[in-house]
Amino acid sequence: QVQLVESGGGLVQAGGSLRLSCAASGTIFRINAMGWYRQAPGKQRELVAAVSSGGITNYADSVKGRSTISRDNAKKAVYLQMNSLKPEDTAVYYCYGLFGANEYWGQGTQVTVSS
Repeated sequence: QVQLVESGGGLVQAGGSLRLSCAASGTIFRINAMGWYRQAPGKQRELVAAVSSGGITNYADSVKGRSTISRDNAKKAVYLQMNSLKPEDTAVYYCYGLFGANEYWGQGTQVTVSS
């Protein structure tokens, strides 16, 4: 059974930084993409950043220039470095994995940015 486990969330002041980590466990034959989504209270879940197996990255406009996604296929892990955090970045951040034709989600990690 494939599982995604996130870590690295927390409370940070505006302007600060956080690094989120996500590691997949279980039998995975092919990693097509991994990434991060977030969901703020009362809002829909939205893409933050994703990286394909070939290293192509995609960022939401709201985090471009402030965030960097990276991956380690050998460790089946993906990371999100977020800098210059803003209160509007407050949300639950979910790790996402597209392994073969199947999608997997982590349980989420809370990121709270205080003003």
